Amino acid sequence: MSDAETVIAILGLACITVLTRGFFLLPKREIPLPAWFREGLRYAPLAALAAIIAPDLFMKDGALIHTLKDARLYGAAAGVAYFAWRRGLLGTIITGLAVFFALRFSVGW
Repeated sequence: MSDAETVIAILGLACITVLTRGFFLLPKREIPLPAWFREGLRYAPLAALAAIIAPDLFMKDGALIHTLKDARLYGAAAGVAYFAWRRGLLGTIITGLAVFFALRFSVGW
């Protein structure tokens, strides 16, 4: 790729980013959205988080894990259990990481 093509690609990507990110900010009045669409947007952050975490949790080297000797599974289970018990985000992270690192460094999983 030449320097000119690189600059054109960067400018094009910048324009696309501004348009897609600013789509709801650019109009002067609120854009009416159907109720079903607004309801679906409530679940978008959860779906994005699951899409990021699930592959890392259940896969290793591009394949599904085939053993229960994986510290990530127990760390995630401990985090979910803590969240169900106390509903605290910081405690969930600390509990999950504590179990993960304890198994990782003591047992070597």
